[in-house]
Amino acid sequence: MNIDKALKEAMSIAGAVGVALVDYESGMSLGSSGGGDWLNLEIAAAGNTEVVRSKLRVMSSLSLNDNIEDILITLHRQYHLIRLMDAAKYRNSLFLYLVLERDLANLALARHQLKRVESDLQI
Repeated sequence: MNIDKALKEAMSIAGAVGVALVDYESGMSLGSSGGGDWLNLEIAAAGNTEVVRSKLRVMSSLSLNDNIEDILITLHRQYHLIRLMDAAKYRNSLFLYLVLERDLANLALARHQLKRVESDLQI
């Protein structure tokens, strides 16, 4: 599926408020859907590149030979889910960033659905 269809599919996840496909090397968003006045997805995408870069640096410092699947940030009313794309498959530095309304979302199901979106995405 293409980027637009993948973003639309991610927005169909229960509780989804916004989603973006982000390049963590540049901090640029390749596409986004949702968001609004209180959720600027461009700023959030750029900020979350620092989260990903920081975790990758720590893993390198610890000589961990492993890959990040996802990073979860839990807020009082929201879940922020960062799903790194399979670097071997896509040969890039991309992640899907999904914001969920906590009261409406099922976190386990959302992670499963976002993983499916990632696996179906063609770049």
